[in-house]
Amino acid sequence: MLTLKLPADLEARLNQLAEKTKRPKSFYMREALVKYLEEYEDAFLALDRLNKKNAKYLSTKELEKGLGL
Repeated sequence: MLTLKLPADLEARLNQLAEKTKRPKSFYMREALVKYLEEYEDAFLALDRLNKKNAKYLSTKELEKGLGL
């Protein structure tokens, strides 16, 4: 179970969409999470890797050379 407080304008839009489509609001919230959660996880992983002290960074040319391109 998850409780979520939405700004009034966003809640109104979600209510309107749910009414028009005859689907529950939870359907759209679940769909949004499925669509965007992976993107947020990927972004966090990228930032985490960028902040590592001993990270090695390659130029485009170095990467291409390493891949044999």
